[in-house]
Amino acid sequence: MLKIGLLGAGRIGRVHAINIAGHARSQLVAVSDVNEDAAHSLADAYGAKANSSDAILADASIDAVLIATSTDTHSDLIEKATAAGKAVLCEKPVDLSLERAQQCLDAVDKTGVPVMIGFNRRFDPNFSAIRASIAAGEIGKPELLSITSFDPAPPPVAYVKVSGGLFRDMMIHDFDMANFLMGNMPKTVHAAGTSIVDPEIGKVGDVDTAVVTLTYADGRIAVIKNSRRAVYGYDQRVEILGSEGLLSAGNVLENTVSKATKQGVTSAKPEFFFLERYMRAYAAEWDAFVAAILDGAAIPVSLKDGVDALSLAEAATRSAKSGQPVSLA
Repeated sequence: MLKIGLLGAGRIGRVHAINIAGHARSQLVAVSDVNEDAAHSLADAYGAKANSSDAILADASIDAVLIATSTDTHSDLIEKATAAGKAVLCEKPVDLSLERAQQCLDAVDKTGVPVMIGFNRRFDPNFSAIRASIAAGEIGKPELLSITSFDPAPPPVAYVKVSGGLFRDMMIHDFDMANFLMGNMPKTVHAAGTSIVDPEIGKVGDVDTAVVTLTYADGRIAVIKNSRRAVYGYDQRVEILGSEGLLSAGNVLENTVSKATKQGVTSAKPEFFFLERYMRAYAAEWDAFVAAILDGAAIPVSLKDGVDALSLAEAATRSAKSGQPVSLA
């Protein structure tokens, strides 16, 4: 039984608490949060104790921690946890600073303690099935990838100010998905972004609508489209064209009912947002982490994967500002 300390009792922390407590081989024993009332409330719901993050990291009886705190704390907490010998599952991104994330990777490598980054979309049944089909050679060599990710509505501007920007906060999932499906990093990143959904987002220096083109050394191309507003729901689609065929994953709908009349054919909207759309993925992600720690399986999403995705986000941010493609070292 893996004894877990949860650092962060906000919205995503509560999602993780459900999976930790509901897993047959893990136990939620402690919760921390800067909001002590939130920590106590979540801990009480699962028979755990509320404590400070430092106290949780110092508790020798705790085997691993799940980090679901604000992004600016991730690198520090990863380093402290691994120095204490605790395995880590940390929400994305590793950090807002690529330089700081690389320092974290260097420090963790010296400890040998396993760290997994929470790119939960890799564990979505649809996207993981696409990856398995690619690995089996069913469409030949992947040549052109298209990723669509539209949120139903923009976040509050107060959140945007501390998020690190659309490329680090939102599109970073898609950068990781491109790496996951294409199998390696691109050579160049070319981004275009604008603020047409909410002018206030532009006023604080971010964009809410963006397209990024990734080009690979062997000529392959990936295109990622993001928007902070899709009035019909959470739009999550992937399409990949290979030398021998095409793979695609459409939206998960609110229900499977369709209506066909002489006026036309209609169906339900996509699931509203990420909590509805990716709950199965979060559960599968946690199961993979537990298996890696208890059974010695490989960490499926490494800290380096997190740094790689952040490097693409950094390159896209620079490209969007300059209007020029950015080459990756």
